[in-house]
Amino acid sequence: MQYSDIKIKADNILANVNKVIIGHADVTKLVITALIAGGNVLLEDVPGTGKTVLAKSLAKSMDSTFSRIQFTPDLLPSDVTGINYFNQKQGEFIFKKGPVFTNILLADEINRATPRTQSSLLECMEEKQVSVDGVTTKLESPFFVIATQNPVETAGTFPLPQAQLDRFMMKLEMGFPDAEDEISIIDRFNGENPLVNLTGVCTSDELCEMQQLISDAFIHPSLKKYIVDIINATRNNQAVIHGVSPRGTLAFVRALRSFASVNGRNYVTPEDVKELAGVVLAHRLVMSSSYGASSSSKKVIADILKSVPVPTENFSEVK
Repeated sequence: MQYSDIKIKADNILANVNKVIIGHADVTKLVITALIAGGNVLLEDVPGTGKTVLAKSLAKSMDSTFSRIQFTPDLLPSDVTGINYFNQKQGEFIFKKGPVFTNILLADEINRATPRTQSSLLECMEEKQVSVDGVTTKLESPFFVIATQNPVETAGTFPLPQAQLDRFMMKLEMGFPDAEDEISIIDRFNGENPLVNLTGVCTSDELCEMQQLISDAFIHPSLKKYIVDIINATRNNQAVIHGVSPRGTLAFVRALRSFASVNGRNYVTPEDVKELAGVVLAHRLVMSSSYGASSSSKKVIADILKSVPVPTENFSEVK
């Protein structure tokens, strides 16, 4: 696979998902960007906006393994990672792998599980491995977590800790479709569910190749300084207790390289930075006031983008 093939593959995945999803092409493109970047995605919105359908459509577009975990308060960590059980016939302990051993994992309503169970995904999401009873097992590549949560309903839910949020490359919202798109939804889902006949357009091996190739996307030195200036501004904002971590910086850079590649460029631009800053950085901020923290963090990022000087260079020039 060549670097130029990334956009072709990304467009194929987007077109395939759009056979099911209507009116969320921008969100779908960002999810594909995170997938190729090797990150994870948190979809947060009210019920019925298509979060789970998007996750399933993306999984079916990939010729790879898929698992879904319905998170509930009684879910145990072993229900996610797996468990060692004694096999009487063999006379030894056998490890039974949990649903996390897959390529694409849908963590549905992740905030309904207890913090103990939520934390079972920390190692999986960051290090792509699972440790059970002192034994560490690597997860098969690629590994991608797409989690959903409902921000409105709070009864019986457990807010994700900051350590968990920091492991999501992007936090996205679906939103409601406009009137024209909603009419199209009625027509499309009038008969058989289009998700049933959806087939794969990209293999796991091709995705792994793309994940390696995006490292070739060039970031101009002045643009690196621009990125770091934005990061530092989050750490020196009066409304923010803790700004973006170095993990967030690396996730931001990798997302930018992936986004440029998905758009058919081998270099990153300031417009890419502005486009992704909100979805990659906002959820990583720990605000001084928890009331309306989500909207406040987005406003902080928006204000920082207005205040930090934008470099003007030939950003495609490789030095």
